[in-house]
Amino acid sequence: MNFDFSSLTDPGLVRDNNEDSVAFDAKVGLAVLADGMGGYNAGEIASAMAVTFVRTELSQWLRDSDGRTTSQNVQRALELCVVHANQAIYNSALSNAQFTGMGTTLVVGVFEPERVTLGHVGDSRCYLWRNRQLTQLTRDHSLLQEQLEAGLITQEQAKVATHKNLVTRALGVDEHVAVDVQEHMPLPGDIYVMCSDGLTDMIDDEHIARILADDAGLASKSRSLVQAANSAGGRDNISVVLVQAKAKSGAQGFFSRIMRAS
Repeated sequence: MNFDFSSLTDPGLVRDNNEDSVAFDAKVGLAVLADGMGGYNAGEIASAMAVTFVRTELSQWLRDSDGRTTSQNVQRALELCVVHANQAIYNSALSNAQFTGMGTTLVVGVFEPERVTLGHVGDSRCYLWRNRQLTQLTRDHSLLQEQLEAGLITQEQAKVATHKNLVTRALGVDEHVAVDVQEHMPLPGDIYVMCSDGLTDMIDDEHIARILADDAGLASKSRSLVQAANSAGGRDNISVVLVQAKAKSGAQGFFSRIMRAS
């Protein structure tokens, strides 16, 4: 399995600055997205620190591993990189009064031929587009999500809730952070969609699915997602990272032979 990557971030139509950060390293199969929060420019700093720290540390570890990884040690490496990023952001906030209270959400993906390892903190999401179906893989760490699961509000009420952006977990807010980690087996044609809530607050899953169903390339899909969020109001920064799984040439021939025989 090979992977193609595309990313795009946009300030939206209301905010002057962009507190989102995105990065990917296609050579080692790594993608990172963060959505910062905090006064002054603290949100920008927190998200940039998280993305830079995780990309630098985890990319280096993946290069040093040279493909000799196991499920357990990839998950452990991802967790440790996020923990280190959290400590760096937390310590920066303690040492600089302007950065007090800054934090950031984070979603990380390690894309290997036999598995996809995801880690996330906060309400930035990762979806899977497979067989023309969109599935949310991550669970929001938010007050809204907790209320939905407790049956305190309905899905319809959640759509118009005024507190939908209150996260219950973020990097840099506390000395310690818990990272949710999961693993998936990639299939040819899969598209993993990592995004900030500037996308999902503006357009619903059905709209996202319609854009992904188009025959356009990844870069065009990224632009269409951002444009759709801006057309709906663009009230927040908007960021997306799209990662598409593609069978290697020999494997593609194998899959084609199976399909012809069936």
